[in-house]
Amino acid sequence: MEKLDLSQLDNEEKALEIRYVVAKYIRYWPWYVVFIFLFVFATFMFHRYTVDEYEVSGSMLIKTNTSPESKILDRSNIFSSGLNLENDILRIKSKALAQEALSKLHFDVEYYAKTTIKAIELYDRSPIRIDVDWSHTQVADVPLELVILSETNFRILPEESGMMDFNSAMAAGDDALFNKTYTFGDLIETGRSKFTVFLVNPARINESIVFKLINPATLEDFYTRAIEVTLQNEYSSVLRLTTTSKVVEKGRDYINSLMEAYIGYDLREKNRTQENTLAFIEEQLGFLQDSLQEKERELQDFKVENKLLDVSAEFSNILGKMNTLDEMNAEIDYQLDYFNQIKNYMEQKSKDFSQVIAPSIIGVPDPLLNGSIQTLVTLSQDRRRLLATVNENHPEVLKIDVQMEKIQDVLFENVLNLISNTEKKKRSIQADIEVYDAEFSTLPESESKYTGIFREFKLRESLFTYLLEKRAEAGIARASNVSDNTILDYAKRGTLVFPKKQQNYGLAIVLGFLLPFGFIILRDMFDDSIKDQRDLKKHFMIPQLGIVGYSEKDTNMVVLQHPKSAVAESFRSLRSAITYLASGKNTKKILVTSSVSGEGKTFTSLNLASAMALGSKKTVVVGGDLRRPKLASYFGESDRVGLSTYLIGKVEAEKIVLATDHENLWYVPSGVIPPNPAELLQTPKLTEFLTYLESRFDVIVFDTPPMGLVSETIDLMRLFDINLYVVRQNYTVKDHLVMINDLFNNKQVKNVYGVFNGIINSGYHYEGYNYGYGNTYLYSQNNKYMYNYYGDDLDTKKKKLKKKSLNFRQKLKKLFKTR
Repeated sequence: MEKLDLSQLDNEEKALEIRYVVAKYIRYWPWYVVFIFLFVFATFMFHRYTVDEYEVSGSMLIKTNTSPESKILDRSNIFSSGLNLENDILRIKSKALAQEALSKLHFDVEYYAKTTIKAIELYDRSPIRIDVDWSHTQVADVPLELVILSETNFRILPEESGMMDFNSAMAAGDDALFNKTYTFGDLIETGRSKFTVFLVNPARINESIVFKLINPATLEDFYTRAIEVTLQNEYSSVLRLTTTSKVVEKGRDYINSLMEAYIGYDLREKNRTQENTLAFIEEQLGFLQDSLQEKERELQDFKVENKLLDVSAEFSNILGKMNTLDEMNAEIDYQLDYFNQIKNYMEQKSKDFSQVIAPSIIGVPDPLLNGSIQTLVTLSQDRRRLLATVNENHPEVLKIDVQMEKIQDVLFENVLNLISNTEKKKRSIQADIEVYDAEFSTLPESESKYTGIFREFKLRESLFTYLLEKRAEAGIARASNVSDNTILDYAKRGTLVFPKKQQNYGLAIVLGFLLPFGFIILRDMFDDSIKDQRDLKKHFMIPQLGIVGYSEKDTNMVVLQHPKSAVAESFRSLRSAITYLASGKNTKKILVTSSVSGEGKTFTSLNLASAMALGSKKTVVVGGDLRRPKLASYFGESDRVGLSTYLIGKVEAEKIVLATDHENLWYVPSGVIPPNPAELLQTPKLTEFLTYLESRFDVIVFDTPPMGLVSETIDLMRLFDINLYVVRQNYTVKDHLVMINDLFNNKQVKNVYGVFNGIINSGYHYEGYNYGYGNTYLYSQNNKYMYNYYGDDLDTKKKKLKKKSLNFRQKLKKLFKTR
């Protein structure tokens, strides 16, 4: 005997399982396509209205100071390395170096193209250039629109918000600038502005440019935080300077300017040693040429000529800076107090914002905060006006509440960020105040040090010859000085870092697939109904006799009125199976039941009887459901006389067996609904009636109440040759099959077979045959006989598909028109 290869069976079973899962979820492909399209389209719109950000970087080599000339006088540091990368990194990220780098650039004015899509900064492509006098009061961070009227004239207007601009409530600008005609090159001065506009490109007449003045202090703070300095690798002394910019050229220019400023700073530091050395030598040689009184007079003249130290002026300068910092500190405290008030307002989730003060009034220039609060105030006013005529549950009021909640969430997050940033700025100002306090306290000490140095020089007469020699050496060293640090790579190109378009599109495709896929999986997890024949096989222990496709006809008598349909063919197959099972019976008695109402047992009973009648069998279908009778209504009759009236002895059997318009088909209506249907169906009268029907008909189809709801059906099943249990796809609950499974396993019922009803084009293949019985015929168009035989279904299906496709295209057109 040949040995069975179980591993091969396992592999085949796994392959079938994979095909089943793929076929189960691939049929939802239109949803995947729709969601992927929506996500990709949303990503496209996000990219369209989002300003790109680029990463720009350059690198510098930090060298060790090994030049012996730089240590002519300072012999104590001859053997020190002089390399400290941490100090270099801090120096590069200092505000002083940022200020020096920005002084060579024109970043204090930003120029934008007038567009409604997104902010496009022109930078060096701007047709105008504005020189700002920052010693004068300026209205900063407020966008203004400049219209080029001609090669000589222009006009300034307040900027209007675009379609996608949600920050329309900007801080108040300088009203004195608006609605006036100016000349290029003339100084524009008002109480709050002072600048000059130059026309760079005369070919751009009649264009509008949006510009915004940026305070230099704000620029220093921003670029100090925007620069990142890292080691190129762990074992080198190469520093990489990186920043993120919305304009590649702007980021490139700043990185290069910062590296050049650092190189210049390093060179000035090196030259400072030589300059101090030469000044010291010259000063000492002057002391040795004349008498002590003459030397003191020459030294005083040298002090006046070189302005070495003015204690009073230095005191006044530091005091002024400290006063400025105190004013900034007070302003920040005021802003923090305002932000905290807004935060408390948000935490209360109030609907009334009439008492909220706009940030622009108190001098807070944040556009997002201004826009959000202005929108909330407007919505609050609209809400109050509505509440004067309607209640709070009105749809328009609820709609405003939803809008306010969304804006409050955005505003709350913005306020938290503003509080955090303002506190950081406050700590920075506090640190500057402490520095100036320390410097202020050391001014008298500096004067005393200068006097000590002067006396020390006077006492160095013995160094006269030595100083003559070193003066020449120091001059040579100063002339040959170069920076120890060099620029390895200038910043040239930028790398797009936001938005990451390829990554976003890939994520959109993945989400577009996973979202409907996950929803379908969750739905299937929580859906306890029978979904397909594999599901039925797992939860239904009874042998399956036949499957019936879903009927889209507008009648329940499908077999009689549409004999060429696929559903009619499925009932013919069921007829063949029953004929085979009850081949030894002269009269075949068939009972049809199900778990609950709505699973199609009456539909199955009627059409099975119709199929039997078409097969030249005298058939009668009996309406045995005395609780919810439906059979008579399918024939257009009433239930005034029927099975119930016979069982209570009011009419004879022949009076309730009614003929139909179709040959070989009769039916027995249920009759009026009795108060005791269970007891009536258990009386000997029912047995007598079945005997009466057996003597006159070849086939008896008995429609009964649902088995899961009543008790009499179990007793009736023992009287019939074949009992059909109807299970409906996507309707029958798995738990409802527990009772019939237990009865079948315990052998309390016999001759029970399942009928899978209402299959909707599943298309699942399992163990060699198709689950959707009718689908095989519908799609066998190469066989002319089958095509002609089921042509009416195929034409109907084609028409419906065409109509659905047309409706879908119309909806898409309407959707995009509204957009």
